[in-house]
Amino acid sequence: MDFVSRFFTVPAQTCFLFGPRGTGKTTWLRHQLPDALFLDLLDPRLHRSLEARPERLRELLAGAPGATTVVVDEIQRVPELLTVVHAILEEPRPPRFVLTGSSARKLRRGGVDLLGGRALHRTLHPFMAAEVPDFDLARALANGLVPLVTGAPDPESALDGYASLYLDQEVRAEGLTRNVGDFARFLEAIAFSHGALLNLAAVARECEVTRKVVTSYVDILEDLLLAFRVPVFRKRAKRNTVRHEKFYLFDAGVFRALRPRGPLDSPSEIDGQALEGLVAQHLRAWASYSKGRSELFFWRTQAGTEVDFIVYGDHGLQAIEVKNAGRMQPADLRPLRTFREEYPEADVVLLHRGSERSRVDGVWCLPADDFLRNVLPDRGLLAWL
Repeated sequence: MDFVSRFFTVPAQTCFLFGPRGTGKTTWLRHQLPDALFLDLLDPRLHRSLEARPERLRELLAGAPGATTVVVDEIQRVPELLTVVHAILEEPRPPRFVLTGSSARKLRRGGVDLLGGRALHRTLHPFMAAEVPDFDLARALANGLVPLVTGAPDPESALDGYASLYLDQEVRAEGLTRNVGDFARFLEAIAFSHGALLNLAAVARECEVTRKVVTSYVDILEDLLLAFRVPVFRKRAKRNTVRHEKFYLFDAGVFRALRPRGPLDSPSEIDGQALEGLVAQHLRAWASYSKGRSELFFWRTQAGTEVDFIVYGDHGLQAIEVKNAGRMQPADLRPLRTFREEYPEADVVLLHRGSERSRVDGVWCLPADDFLRNVLPDRGLLAWL
């Protein structure tokens, strides 16, 4: 696969760059910062050397006096390096550090120095549709948009191995849980919660573990950036809303890889969950890469009226409903109309799998394919219309 340009830009100042494994952090930085001093802590010899004596970082910098940028890849493997980095940043004319990792969990758990606010925190997400020249919605729903997977000769096999990679390299190697078997069963069970209200007690019963254990497992997924929660929108609320958050795995393909399938499963139901998740990951990346502040919510009343996504922030207020159907039904518009009654300033959108673009009673009815291709950072979600 050829190099794919990304919307993410490296900040001009020292930063942490986090992202799930396989999202292309190393590839992107090597392409964007070809003159940087690159220290890869996955290199066994370098890892042993710096783990034994973190101060050796100064010697490596002295050996590259012209380097104005230093990339430390997989910083969580030697978190003690952050104390040395912090000291260097206090000195006159320090280099810019870009510190990458797949999780801040080990850094926080060890109570190490997070540079005292001197570093920005940034996240690299899976590809957005507009970053992929030959984007195909059906393929994205099947395999997701993780660069490690999409760039593989056999994306399906790469996707099947992705969960195992995390179990072996992240969970087992870092000692995040003592019982990898329980965690593997949890991954299958939690996949059923993708795009749904998160009910920890129900997941615990399914896994035959305590709710406390499930809570810790969900925390692990979030710390590894493999999952995220979407809170309910309550601003200026007139109707009573639910309290539970919704849960999403970070990529539609990873959801499919983890979700057990059998003869009683409905393919259209799984496709619907994948489509909703694909929209969620795009909105999340858009908000992360855009200047200003935008937040992602959903809306659900106690009576059960639900809108999949509410985007609120500097680019306005949008309510977005996702339907995995080629034709719009009148009932599909009711939740959006109800939301607009409470928030008349909102732009309301129904995304579907068809090809027709229309506007019905003020509701934009748009092909999901067209919408995803036009989600661009620093541009309103409907500015392309």
